[in-house]
Amino acid sequence: MAAVVAQSSHIFGLRKGVTNNLCFLDDQTIVFPSGNNCVRYNIDQKWQKFIPGTEKSQGMQALALSANRRYLAVSERGEPPTVTVYDLTHEQGRKRKVLTAGDLPVGEFLCMAFSPDSKYLICQSGGPKWTLVFWLWEKQKVMTTISSSEGDPVNQVSFNPQDNTQVCVSGVGLLRLYHYGEGALKRTNAAKVEGIALLCHAWVSGARVVAGTDTGRLLMIESGELRWELDAGIRPVPPLETGQTESKRPIDTKAERNAATTTGPSVTAILPYSKGFMCSAGPGTVCVFENTEEKDSYRKTGEILIPPDPCSNEPSRAQQQEVATLSLSPGEETLALSTQQGQLYAISLISAEISRGEQAHFEFLSSSFHSKPITGLSICIRKPLVATCSLDRSVRVWNYDTNVLELYKEFQEEALSVSLHPSGLFLLVGFTDKLRMMNLLIDDIRTFKEFTVRGCRECVFSHGGHLFAAINGNVIHIYSVTTFDNILTLKGHNGKVQAVAWSADDGRLVSCGADGAVYEWNVFSGKRESESVLKSCVYTGVAVSSDARTIFAAGTSLKEIQDCQVLREVPGDDVTYTALAVSRSGKVIFTGTSSGTLRVIKYPLPLQKDWIEYQAHCGPVTKVLVTFDDQLLLTASGDGSLLVWRIVDKEGRGLRDKEVHYTEEILVTKTDLEEKNQNMQELKTRVEELQMEKEYQLRLCDISYNDKIKELSETFIREIESLKTENQVMKREGEKQSVAHQDALMEITEKHSKELQDSECSNSQKLLLEYAKSAELQQQKQAMEEEYERRLGAAEQSGARALEELTLSFQAKLHDKTQQLGQCQDEARQQRREFEEDKRQTEEDADQEIQGLRLRYEKRLYGEKETNLTLRGETGIMKKQLGSLQRELEERCGDIERLKKEATRLHGVIRSLEKDILGLKKVIAERVETIRDKEKVISEQTKKNQELEKLKYSQNYTLEELKKNIAPRDHAIAGMKEQIQEMEAELEHFHQKNTQLELRVDDLKLKLRATGQERNMEMQRVKQSEATVRRFQVDLHRCAALLQEPKQLKEAVQEMYGCYVRPSDGVEIAGVDADIQREHVRQQDHLEKTVGSLKTQLAKDSELQRQKNVKLMRENVSLIQEINKLRQELRTARAQIHDHHIRTAVAARNKPNRRSPDEHRAVAGSRSAESSSRVTRLDFQEEAEKIIQLQRSQIQQLKQEVQGQESAFRPPSTTTTSTATSTSTATRLPALHT
Repeated sequence: MAAVVAQSSHIFGLRKGVTNNLCFLDDQTIVFPSGNNCVRYNIDQKWQKFIPGTEKSQGMQALALSANRRYLAVSERGEPPTVTVYDLTHEQGRKRKVLTAGDLPVGEFLCMAFSPDSKYLICQSGGPKWTLVFWLWEKQKVMTTISSSEGDPVNQVSFNPQDNTQVCVSGVGLLRLYHYGEGALKRTNAAKVEGIALLCHAWVSGARVVAGTDTGRLLMIESGELRWELDAGIRPVPPLETGQTESKRPIDTKAERNAATTTGPSVTAILPYSKGFMCSAGPGTVCVFENTEEKDSYRKTGEILIPPDPCSNEPSRAQQQEVATLSLSPGEETLALSTQQGQLYAISLISAEISRGEQAHFEFLSSSFHSKPITGLSICIRKPLVATCSLDRSVRVWNYDTNVLELYKEFQEEALSVSLHPSGLFLLVGFTDKLRMMNLLIDDIRTFKEFTVRGCRECVFSHGGHLFAAINGNVIHIYSVTTFDNILTLKGHNGKVQAVAWSADDGRLVSCGADGAVYEWNVFSGKRESESVLKSCVYTGVAVSSDARTIFAAGTSLKEIQDCQVLREVPGDDVTYTALAVSRSGKVIFTGTSSGTLRVIKYPLPLQKDWIEYQAHCGPVTKVLVTFDDQLLLTASGDGSLLVWRIVDKEGRGLRDKEVHYTEEILVTKTDLEEKNQNMQELKTRVEELQMEKEYQLRLCDISYNDKIKELSETFIREIESLKTENQVMKREGEKQSVAHQDALMEITEKHSKELQDSECSNSQKLLLEYAKSAELQQQKQAMEEEYERRLGAAEQSGARALEELTLSFQAKLHDKTQQLGQCQDEARQQRREFEEDKRQTEEDADQEIQGLRLRYEKRLYGEKETNLTLRGETGIMKKQLGSLQRELEERCGDIERLKKEATRLHGVIRSLEKDILGLKKVIAERVETIRDKEKVISEQTKKNQELEKLKYSQNYTLEELKKNIAPRDHAIAGMKEQIQEMEAELEHFHQKNTQLELRVDDLKLKLRATGQERNMEMQRVKQSEATVRRFQVDLHRCAALLQEPKQLKEAVQEMYGCYVRPSDGVEIAGVDADIQREHVRQQDHLEKTVGSLKTQLAKDSELQRQKNVKLMRENVSLIQEINKLRQELRTARAQIHDHHIRTAVAARNKPNRRSPDEHRAVAGSRSAESSSRVTRLDFQEEAEKIIQLQRSQIQQLKQEVQGQESAFRPPSTTTTSTATSTSTATRLPALHT
């Protein structure tokens, strides 16, 4: 066997579809199914312990916890179905017993329950038999079985919490109570709930059961009878009788029950507790009901809701989850629930909201889980993170070191694949429409790059993180992470690519597909280096060894491929390998199968079936990964669970002892950081304000409390003094009263002794009288006994005669009844009601007569044995006859019951058919009405179509006319656009020249400033040298006067030498030159920096100027558009004038001599309008030419000014240049406006 084993460490997920899938072991530990395991989870310490499922199990069906919370029963499908009982007192959950149904035709056990003393276990099987099995489970003995339903589904079974022999079964249209006795289950009572679908029930006392329906109703059944009905939304049903409370309503008939039934939220779970019960009241809602002072009455005291999910696209969708199971801790402090979407919630019942009766909200018990199959799994190197994606449209990031959910977000599309960057800061997710690169922020997952790769079912980052591969059908795309370019596209697979894997040096990429091909690609050249094709095989996963020499491919079998050849093969043994992973050390291979198991296979691969198999999941394993330190194994499954395994050897040690150090860096956006800092500052200020307020309030409270303490101490001192005085007074009075009581006691004792003597004398006299009376009574007693004996003899004789008469009459009656029964057999169908009445009367009369006679005469004739012998013989014969008659009557009753059931079934069929007929009639009537409405709509639409056709014809005509008018206008607009483009190009050219000139001006300024500084320094040096020369001349003249006196001359010369010549002059000159050089370099650096800053300022100013010019150009374009509109209006006006002119001309030709003065004026006006339009056209062209000439002259002036400034080294400032450009544009603008 392999030297490496895998131990279950932690699991994320909840198994859906399991009855009673959440139980409390104690106040801190819960049990729930996940994968193919039962998990014990500690809420406070966050640890998990696993109870693995049985081998070859087809999945769990139900859980049941014993009343003493010691045993756990798990129902599993299989051949045959089994119920396994675990002992939870053992740390690992030791298997205690395995129960099977034996020869019974049972396919699965849907629900179970332990008896209150935990000795018996009852299990309900599925259809069509719906067998109820009653076990003494410790001896694995089936005590009895019974069919609990005639075909309707059964939803729940339970024991009476105060009686381990009474069982309740509820389902669709049934609620039955059974009693176990004499080795069989006997039905005692059955509530009349036909047509009502009961989803759950719970015992609230030893005789009362509360049941929930699919319409949101709560039914109270007591001793098998329906007492009252309550709406889960606390809308009480009005009472039927005047003497009942408003929350109760007995329902006796089916018609009343159907009338009371209303559609509402279904009650899927009910949980009793010490004060009442809790129940689900629709999606995401749990209502709390408590007992009231009135008998059998409950009132709603609270409501607990599932909160919305802020990470979801539809936050309210979390509130629509149906509650599957409710569970309460033993101390009734914590309420937990599971939903049908596979989530766990909990709430503390001692919270402030619930204690005040306010609306409270659940919280996640540990974290939110995936509710659908997991399709992607990925880990990173620098952080203990694992990312998963699922068909529930969510992406989740888990921390496998702390076992918590770090990030979670839902999207609009289904997520098919996921990959974490090695740094743990980025995430790659393949959706159905696109492939998205995302940032992992501190509290969010945000998209920052999208790739057009649709339906990417596999994407993988390289080990270095600089590349990633994405699959699109049968094509593999390789992208660069830095530039996001598609650097390679690998084509060669004929079928869909199932998986890819990078080599350790990221130089090679291995892919496998559904076409049975395994290819090895060179990432640098994009060429295929090796291949292995087996068309009969469908691969699902691929992995590469650390040295990149060996390829492992998984499918129907596990293959080891080297140099294009299959070296070894491990068969799947009736399962398919769906995923695989190789440890970094290369010693072991982990594979997931289609049955949900995990196999650990040692390397080199064995020739025989040598592996360790673990029960992991209840669905196929979709992904398997090993962490980079070979410490943990991660498996994901189609059941939506993520399982973390610890990889150890047989001695429990890890494969690597090297400690791994993870980074703690996270990504935070600037805006989020600023908001958080701002919130922190606000909170700090708020805290300081609150501290000041609290301190002030505390000081005030201290002052007031000190005052109150002083007042109370003074009052207490006064009261204590007054009480002391009262106590002294009371002591004195007590002493006086004690003396008086002693005197009174002496008097009473003397009086009592006297009365005792008197009573003794009187009682002795009374006793004598009583003795005399008792003697008389004894004589009377003897006389009465003699008389009673005479009467008893007479009564015996009369009794014998009466018995004979009764036997004869009874035989006659029996003969009559047999004849009546024969007639009833012939006329059973026609006279059923009369037969039932006669049968009931005969049974009552016979039973009453027989029982009365037996009781009376057996007591009276008990002492007479001789006479009773004959009567006993006769009564024995009568009993036999009566037993045969009773058996016949029972057979007839059975026949009648069968006929009743057949009749009720036929009545039900008739009612359903009548309902179908009514529904069809309604549908026909509605369709007739819809046909009439549609005919009306069609007629209206035809009228509208005719009108629209007319309108269309007129619109087409106008459209043609407008098209004719638009063509010349388009030509004019095109010409104006060309002019605008030329002017914009010329303007851009001028801007470029301006910027070049401004740069040259700045350089010249800098040079001029530097030369000015050098000139100033030279002038200072010249002045200093001139001053020294003057001093030297004066000293020289003074020495010249001493030419006649050599000693004085020598001293004067030495003094001059000492004054003007120094030994360090050469060094100083060199130092001065170095200082000058350093100063020059510093000044030059300073000037270069200033030049750079000025250049950037110039670029900014030029950009602002360009934006202003663009804005002005846009305004010019809008003005040109207005001009074009005005021209259009002018053309229309001209056309109208032209038409009017033509009409007037035609009228004038017809009547040349009859023109009125008004017509003359109109003709003259039209001609003048035509001439004015021609003049405006000429004026516009001339104005445009003048504007262009003016701009050109301004440009020449600007060029001359710039040249003059360059020659004079007095360049104008930036403001003058900008004003010049602004004036130039300003001169253009009026032209364009005109």
